[in-house]
Amino acid sequence: MMRRTVGVGVPLVLTVAATPPLAAQDVEQAKREAMYNRYLGFASYVKGGVIEPHWMADGSSFWYADDVHENTVIWKVDPAANSKVPLFDTAQLHQALSKVLSYELPHQGLPFHTFAFVDGERAVRFTVEDTEFILSLDSYEIRRAPAPAEEGRIRAQSGEVLSPDGRWIATVKDHNLWLTSAADGRQVQLTSDGVQDYEWVLHPILQRHGAKWSPDGSILAATKEDYRQAPKIPLVDWLGSKEEVEWSLFDRKPGLPIREVELSLIDVPSGRRSLVETGEEPGSRVSLLGWLSDGSELLFFSRGDSGRPVRLMAADARTGSTRLVLSEEHPVRQRSDGPRTGETPFTALEDGRRFVWLSGRTGWRHLYLYDLAGHLVRPLTQGEFPVERVVRLDETAGWVYFTARGDHERPYDTHLYRVSLEGAGLTRLTEAAGQHRIQFAPSGRFFLDTHSNVDRAPAVELRRADGELLQTLETANVDALKDLHWSPPEEFVVQASDGETDLYGVLHKPYDFHPDKKYPVILYTAPLTRTFTGSGALEGRPVWPQAMAQLGFITFSVDVREPVVSSRGGEFDRVTAGTIGRYEVPDYVAALKGLAADRPFMDISRVGVIGLSYGGYLAIRAMLQAPDDFHVGVAVAAITDSYGHPNFYRLGSPRDNREAFEDASNLSLAGNLKGRLLLVQGTHDTAVPFSHAMKMIDALTRAGKLYDLLVLPGWGHWWPDTEEWERYRLEAYCRYFQEHLKP
Repeated sequence: MMRRTVGVGVPLVLTVAATPPLAAQDVEQAKREAMYNRYLGFASYVKGGVIEPHWMADGSSFWYADDVHENTVIWKVDPAANSKVPLFDTAQLHQALSKVLSYELPHQGLPFHTFAFVDGERAVRFTVEDTEFILSLDSYEIRRAPAPAEEGRIRAQSGEVLSPDGRWIATVKDHNLWLTSAADGRQVQLTSDGVQDYEWVLHPILQRHGAKWSPDGSILAATKEDYRQAPKIPLVDWLGSKEEVEWSLFDRKPGLPIREVELSLIDVPSGRRSLVETGEEPGSRVSLLGWLSDGSELLFFSRGDSGRPVRLMAADARTGSTRLVLSEEHPVRQRSDGPRTGETPFTALEDGRRFVWLSGRTGWRHLYLYDLAGHLVRPLTQGEFPVERVVRLDETAGWVYFTARGDHERPYDTHLYRVSLEGAGLTRLTEAAGQHRIQFAPSGRFFLDTHSNVDRAPAVELRRADGELLQTLETANVDALKDLHWSPPEEFVVQASDGETDLYGVLHKPYDFHPDKKYPVILYTAPLTRTFTGSGALEGRPVWPQAMAQLGFITFSVDVREPVVSSRGGEFDRVTAGTIGRYEVPDYVAALKGLAADRPFMDISRVGVIGLSYGGYLAIRAMLQAPDDFHVGVAVAAITDSYGHPNFYRLGSPRDNREAFEDASNLSLAGNLKGRLLLVQGTHDTAVPFSHAMKMIDALTRAGKLYDLLVLPGWGHWWPDTEEWERYRLEAYCRYFQEHLKP
């Protein structure tokens, strides 16, 4: 008998037993659902532990607002004196403000959360009840602030680029570059050859670094992009009186034409344009880094269609002619939890003659010092650990500060290190286990270290540049977690399918866990390092695995050997080179069985798997490659077609590596499905097009395999940003697992 395929909403997918459940079961289920809903708001139970510093004129001191308590307190921190004191005398401020307002304020704390220093930091300007005031910090005299003078200058808006001298604002209008005078709004057209789909752009969507002005503001470096032959995907609006179609540019599809990029240097006074040679391959992806301090050359990256090699190039400001500075055949992998926007392996020194380069050429991400002629000066870091990114360069003292994962016992912990520009004195500057987020003072003399782990509340420490701890400024209050009966997730280490490689992850248990019970298991495939180690668990990220466990499941995440987003370095990364889909599922199965071997409460006869995007690809693949080990799957916005997504460019060209593309596709494995599979897809997804779901459906249909489908009209890849829709999709996943895994 054929199973009905549903494409409307989850309530139609589910069946309800006709026999009323026992009262005790009703009570237990109600408690579980109540706890699940409370866990969805996990972040609200963790108070504080994070601060936003507002740096002051000396470059070291700062203030921040403490909103954890009922009343706001604004603290002033002076690292040089190692002091932390209230910036305002609240009682004096209340008294002075009451005289101006002619009534008493209803609360005891500060009546504002932010302010601006004026008069050389001797006074502040703030707003109370839509009125601006100025407070003298010496006398606590308060007066109404005069209305700000109208400057009459035009300000740059989002997507526009202001020249260094503040005279001109570069903008795009009608597919062309225009300049707007910041003084009077006068507009000058800079180019006239831009047309639809072959147009000038200042902040390209598909590259990380947009237009750059030369230091003197005389030259604008900008790109013109040709989308005419590039793939586009249809976004169909099904909800109006008639269907409407909008075509959206798609990044790349292996084997199909790609966008072309033209980089030009435009001399603003004369309008003369110099075309820059960006690379040897057609469709090179260009990222503009910036100009040398003397304005003689523009530095930029050029990546081939396959993503490698990465070329660091320099263009002559006068002629546009280019020279190759450095070609890197082993570009660093971009961490999924790292700063995607603006991340670069290049960090320039202020001397204008050298730069620090991040490379994975040895199998480990490390730092190298180069000169601008492309000559290697020296390696700065070495060893079996991966560097993450450069945080700060202190040329005066001769230090490079960077984050790395150098603890072999905890290879996912991120710490701050420093090494000298001579490649000596490598030192770790942070101690506590977990993830560390670093904010350096503008002076470079001090830094803030915000850190936490899955079992430790977030805290913020003030440290000197050499790592010396001055004081702990804030520690999160997690007392409210008692109401959730919360216990920390369990960190674990298991063996991969090769029986040798360590795999790391975390496991979540229900609030009412009992070791003598049997619980169904759900694997959360999200391939994000911070999903399962680091600060996420105590900052409410990710919410869903912890919440789902409260419904009577064991949920776990594990970082397996996969080449798309994982980057542990060494053999862990090397073995997956040139593959996608070969090692991931065998490692998941090994992790599942390894965990269950000494955890009899895990019922591996009832195992689910869920993932989003590439994680959705892995969820489907688990159901198809290991159908006897994974019984229920939810694949959300899942990549299914290896020929239809840029992630698979890591395999090279389909022409040269067709076997790897075929092996990586989930479509050819559709006939292996045994369990229940729910496909969830938004119609307006521009990251994983709707066609991926349709191709998976077609493959399953041709194989005679039944599936469930939830189509979400108008939804994109990350879903509408509303609580109502977020709850709907999460409930859909929960009900599907509840029905078919029966906790």
